[in-house]
Amino acid sequence: MPDSPLDPNHSETTAATSEPGEKQYNGSGSWLQRRWRPGAVPPDHPDANLASPSPSPAPLSTNGAQPAPQLHETAGAATHLHGDVDVVANVIEELILETRKRDLLEGVDFSRERLLDQPFVRSPHWDTVWEQILNPVTGRPRQPVIVIVAPRSCGSTTFALRLLAEHTADDTTVVQLDADWDTPRQGRLPLEKAHAYQLDLKHPENDQVSADFLNALSKHASHLRDCRSYLALTVAQDLWKDHRLSDRDGIQVVHLREAPNAQRVVEAHLSAYGYDQLITSLRSIPQVTTSLRGLTAVAAVRAAHTVVMAWKEHTHTNSQQSLVQSDGEGETQVTLEDRIIAALTDWRGELDGRFGETNSLHTHDNPSLTVEDRCLLLALAVQQSAPMPVVARSAAALLAAIGDTADAPGAAPVISPTLSALAGRGMRRRIQDVGGRVGMQDTVVFDRPAYGRAVLEYVWDNYDVMRKPLLTWLVATAQNADPEDHAVAALAGLTVRHGTVDYLTALGELVGRSQPEVLGAVLESAVRDEHVGRLAWEALYGWAEQKSYAPAVIALCRRVLEDSSVPASLAKRAVVRLRRVAHKNTDTAVVSQVLAAFDDLVQHPSVAERLAGEVHGWQQGKVSARSGSLAFLALMTVHHDSAPWLVCAPPTEIDVQRAVHDLLSSADTAAQVISRLTDWIRSCAGDPSAYTQLREQLLPALRGHNMFEAGMKLMNELRGISTAEGVSVADDFYNHLVDGRLHTVFPLEENIS
Repeated sequence: MPDSPLDPNHSETTAATSEPGEKQYNGSGSWLQRRWRPGAVPPDHPDANLASPSPSPAPLSTNGAQPAPQLHETAGAATHLHGDVDVVANVIEELILETRKRDLLEGVDFSRERLLDQPFVRSPHWDTVWEQILNPVTGRPRQPVIVIVAPRSCGSTTFALRLLAEHTADDTTVVQLDADWDTPRQGRLPLEKAHAYQLDLKHPENDQVSADFLNALSKHASHLRDCRSYLALTVAQDLWKDHRLSDRDGIQVVHLREAPNAQRVVEAHLSAYGYDQLITSLRSIPQVTTSLRGLTAVAAVRAAHTVVMAWKEHTHTNSQQSLVQSDGEGETQVTLEDRIIAALTDWRGELDGRFGETNSLHTHDNPSLTVEDRCLLLALAVQQSAPMPVVARSAAALLAAIGDTADAPGAAPVISPTLSALAGRGMRRRIQDVGGRVGMQDTVVFDRPAYGRAVLEYVWDNYDVMRKPLLTWLVATAQNADPEDHAVAALAGLTVRHGTVDYLTALGELVGRSQPEVLGAVLESAVRDEHVGRLAWEALYGWAEQKSYAPAVIALCRRVLEDSSVPASLAKRAVVRLRRVAHKNTDTAVVSQVLAAFDDLVQHPSVAERLAGEVHGWQQGKVSARSGSLAFLALMTVHHDSAPWLVCAPPTEIDVQRAVHDLLSSADTAAQVISRLTDWIRSCAGDPSAYTQLREQLLPALRGHNMFEAGMKLMNELRGISTAEGVSVADDFYNHLVDGRLHTVFPLEENIS
């Protein structure tokens, strides 16, 4: 779609818009069949001189130009028209809006009440920007398009949504759009009456704002104003580079330069979710207020969740009847204050010592750990509490992953790994040296999840060469694809924190082929995150067309669609990527995985509705034929009151007969649809009325070109099924499908064997 808005006075309005035979309303309650618009019938047309109840065509101008369309402005839909009117003025706006609904960005509607109930903190700087945007007289934004430029993680999205919720009319729908494009284009922006759109432009490659885009957006602003609608763009500061990017007619550009006070943000979130008792604890701990100082808005929200997590850990630990006791060691009770301090401390000072200068031998007066102990600390950071052999094997696996290479040629021989291990400190001593404890049953206790996360992040941030081995080791450590698995949780945490394009590419290369289920579990948290979610979805879109990544994409989309509480926007993205897997992969195994996913998911009513839309799109020629056919096959398994749903109450937008015919006539789907049709018939055979209804629906689909072989195969599958009257279903279909005069030519027994 071009970036220029549709112009009702454009020359295209003079072209003929009615196809031959199309019905047109004459304004008096009856329908007339007119093949050509007045003034558009060629002089040599055979019907040009025939008598007709419609007015005579206007003569063509002598210079060959088409006459201008007659325009009649109306006050409302009830206005009566007399004579020839080409375009009704009050319909033009609706025509523009309907035409622009094609290939537009989509999004999710927000409840105004829910937005206003969410915790929100404004700093004095935010107050200043807020006032710049609003007209003090009307209380509405000064311009229909607001561009908010801010550093990443500053909270600009929250700022924009809150402003739209507070300062637009109550009947205005607030919509957060998904920028699913390769480059910003005004023509992809939706335009509807009384809508307030919010759109993030933060992708480093696909959201680069240009002067041309803003010029087109300025024209779009006039249409937004006419529709009483608004558009708030939040743009990452690093994408606002061009000196030509500034205010234009209908556009106001403002700059958020800092986040609100982090402690106020934390307290607002704790209060909003019922943890007021923790606010007093936070204010009384100087170390906590110091840790919160200077955090971004995103980091502050995460800090609030971290405080709640620490409180839950404390409650859970205190509720246990007994703790694992260390042999000969006194147990010290950890207070809630200690846990909160540990959770919010970044530990960089201590870790600077742990990961200090090279140290080949451990000495108690030197906090720097040996490389073996650093691997052990990382293993504990991931595993937390686990049997000692598990911890030992995990640490050894990481040591091997980072490069257990052979000696260089000519180098002096070294002792074997076994002797080297025996010559060092024992595992129990090493565990104590890195901050863990060992219980009576050789169980390692490392009840320091916040410290563990800090260790992982410290190594990631400070040792670039460790990133790939660290990811490889975490993947190998994962026991299953459960989000509660320690390794999966660690991977998910790193992904949300470092979900750049490069990170997702590296993660996909390491995990996608070997453990697709693990990759799906890891990315589930990423696609739900408001900051890295879009990048994760885009990575999945690219992976969907690759056979090696397809299982991981399918796994992730299944996880999203199985959650009935997932937002509509995420569910739609998941369906789009499953569609792309089906469309781009010809491998039978991959297509079967998509069908298996559809079969399992279709039992959820919300997914069944989406798959019905997929079938409708296929039959309208708007989506992949393979995806639509797989969706229909899945819908064939849905039953209502023991009867096939597509038989007893099919959706009005689906042509069941046509779909069955198309699937039977294709060699790729004939076997699958025959199997499912057989299940349909078997389920209805005992009910004469239901069976007759089903048979009458299927017979038209079984007739026609290339249906002989498919029909005979179906009847072969139906052998052994009888109706309530004891009639063979195979014979019944045969007698209805094959002319009696051809029974001797195509006997059923010989052709279906």
